[in-house]
Amino acid sequence: MIDDLVRRRLEIFPLSTQIREQDGGSQLEIAGCSLTALAEEYGTPLYLFDCSTLDACVHDYREALRRSYAGQSAITYAGKAYLCTALVQWAQRHELWLDCTGANEIAIARAGGAPRERILVHGVNKSQVDLQAAVEHAIVLVVDNLPELKHLIELEKGTAGPFPDLWLRLRPGLAVDTHAYTQTGQEDSKFGMDLQDAELAVETCPVEGLPLTGLHFHLGSHFHDPAPLAPALEQTLDFCVHLQSRLGWLPQVLCPGGGWSVAYHEADLPLAGVEQYVGFIAGHIQAGCNAKGLPLPQLQLEPGRSLVARAAVSIYRLGTVKHTPHRRWLLLDGGIADNIRPALYGARYTALPVEKLERPFAGGAWMGGPYCESGDVLIEDLPMPEMQPGELIAVPASGAYQLSMSSNYNGALKPAVIWLDEGQARLIQARQDLQDLLRRDLPLT
Repeated sequence: MIDDLVRRRLEIFPLSTQIREQDGGSQLEIAGCSLTALAEEYGTPLYLFDCSTLDACVHDYREALRRSYAGQSAITYAGKAYLCTALVQWAQRHELWLDCTGANEIAIARAGGAPRERILVHGVNKSQVDLQAAVEHAIVLVVDNLPELKHLIELEKGTAGPFPDLWLRLRPGLAVDTHAYTQTGQEDSKFGMDLQDAELAVETCPVEGLPLTGLHFHLGSHFHDPAPLAPALEQTLDFCVHLQSRLGWLPQVLCPGGGWSVAYHEADLPLAGVEQYVGFIAGHIQAGCNAKGLPLPQLQLEPGRSLVARAAVSIYRLGTVKHTPHRRWLLLDGGIADNIRPALYGARYTALPVEKLERPFAGGAWMGGPYCESGDVLIEDLPMPEMQPGELIAVPASGAYQLSMSSNYNGALKPAVIWLDEGQARLIQARQDLQDLLRRDLPLT
């Protein structure tokens, strides 16, 4: 019999997750594919992405925008959460824009077939190579600071073809309630420009012939309550009133970023959905524009985490069970090299055994990786059954900011990534091998 806690944890797994009863006990499946069989074929650590969950997340955002916003709207997938050519191809099926940070992410977007009209470029310290790539391949470039704007003025003079539309990234001096490392809108943030610099940029662009069309801000990532967005939206709309009065300019597009949270642990449930987040933003913009006599701008949202996190599960193999005076350690074959989030900002995950889910829980377990760091702990004090070396453990909500921040620490090889869709499993990123690890090395003699 499956425990209620198991069922609760399953709410965090991809939508197509099922428990298959068979001889020898139950087993997890996603999109009709056995996780045990996939681990045997592709090895571990292993990352699995469920197409149906990704599709459903896009549908939820589109429906929320349709129901709550009277003006035009669009969705930009934030590539920093996780980007590869297969995910770019999926995004194009849904006509999503792609938020790329720098020339290399632009190259991935182009390799996946993203057209210029759906590529948007961010970056806090764009190099000349980044700016040149954005000019050549993007429809929108988000300007972070005045020195960057000066570089763009020079680039525009030497550009014969179309130049991307420019949006200004504002720094509202506000932040959402999240970890300090994922707050981006506060006064001393490295991101964006204050209103004084932004006003100077608005003055400068028409003089220099630059196509300025939008305003952007971002207060932080992985926040659960949209309320702190209200003063930032109010401030931005007041700034629009000022710009219209003084300079006769209004943004065609307003982008309040992304950052909406997902559930990583059963303690996060129930979590407010996309409908509440989108409705809050849309309602405040519409009410504010109506009160201030402003036309409705196009509303551009930039979800990354909340589109992709739930769609993926990471699979690890248990190597050693170790008991210390106060802890039961389940030591896995992955950790900070493929998921640095717990070590970086205390992210809290849950997990389930891949097989025999009907087993009773046997108290808390600490799940650590094989790497030479005391901080290499994926999960702390999570109720788990008694487990044996060689068993598989599945960690849900693994689609965002894990693979994109993975490393080769201690010689770790980056994991394989599998795309699951209606019973079909397709390799979309191969596991690194030793030759990949050594390819950059050159001998002294």
